Amino acid sequence: MLCPCGSERAYAQCCQPVIMATTPANSPEQLMRSRYTAYATKQAEYIYLTYAHSSQNENSVDDIAQWAAQTTWLKLIVHYASDHKNDLANNDHAQVEFSAFYQLQGKIWQMREKSNFVIEDGAWRYLDGEVSNSNALNKPKRNEVCFCGSEKKFKQCCSKAF
Repeated sequence: MLCPCGSERAYAQCCQPVIMATTPANSPEQLMRSRYTAYATKQAEYIYLTYAHSSQNENSVDDIAQWAAQTTWLKLIVHYASDHKNDLANNDHAQVEFSAFYQLQGKIWQMREKSNFVIEDGAWRYLDGEVSNSNALNKPKRNEVCFCGSEKKFKQCCSKAF
């Protein structure tokens, strides 16, 4: 199985070791990809544990599980990942900007977010994010170009999730 994070690597060699805590996330981008994959594979406990401590109070495992259960994650596109090594040297938060495509209540959605990450207890954690765009998209016909930007026909891309 290919990893849902879009790396085009096998799940077992990509996000699974990070989610199963056998390998730590070595960058904010890797943590963000593993969190997306955890949503796609409905692993709410992992998502909760990867929040920064200050952000955990605003979320619960049950809320995360409920959101993941009703959502089908279709595609992840990473637009930007800051140079986390330089960011840490300057005491700034590392950032990743991405778009996530998902299906919820019969509609296809695109969300674009700029996420902030910090290191706590020696591990990367998701602090918070600013959603700049969240809107419903029209479902393409089978032979139209997919909405996710892959340039493939919809029937050869995201339609597999429907």
